[in-house]
Amino acid sequence: MYKVYDVSAAIHADMAVYKNKPEKKPQIRVVQDFDTAAARESRADLDMHTGTHVDSPLHMVPGGGTVATLPLDKLVGPCRVLDLTHVQGGITRNDLQGLQMEKDEILVLKTKNSLVDHFDPDFVYLAEDGAKYLAEIGIRSVAIDALGIERSQPGHPTHKTLFEAGIVIFEGLRLAEVPAGNYFFVGAPIKLLETEAAPARVLLFEGLSY
Repeated sequence: MYKVYDVSAAIHADMAVYKNKPEKKPQIRVVQDFDTAAARESRADLDMHTGTHVDSPLHMVPGGGTVATLPLDKLVGPCRVLDLTHVQGGITRNDLQGLQMEKDEILVLKTKNSLVDHFDPDFVYLAEDGAKYLAEIGIRSVAIDALGIERSQPGHPTHKTLFEAGIVIFEGLRLAEVPAGNYFFVGAPIKLLETEAAPARVLLFEGLSY
């Protein structure tokens, strides 16, 4: 038997969004209901970086690949959840060294971000030298429980370092109930063709044979 953790943020009108910007709040409305029709239908207006989502290189690199170019084998596979809840500020090379990471791993960074439901402007992020360390190792993908994988770094070097290394970025996971350890990761973004990001449903399977 295996246990499934749904580590995706719930999408609703009052959810936490990056920098608390009102324009980033999702707008969901019913456009047809049973009082006028035989079926109910709804419409959603979403920023592509709403809640749990995946970034593609086009997010930071002019001419970079869209979500449609992301390899499927970087969205699914064995992963490790790393407990970094002790880290303040940026996750550095020093924080990651000694954790015995391996090439082609999917890494999930659990921080104190998962312990709050609101947007914290001082959220824990992956610092540039931490990103360079992951690129040197050659990990497959990295996921974090912040709505952004970096902050306060001019030029967005964390994003760019990861994209240049072919590392896929997942942001906005909710990991409060997930212990550190080994899992099978499934990160399924909406199949959009021309965007730089897409909302995703991310599941972690504990005890799944592979």
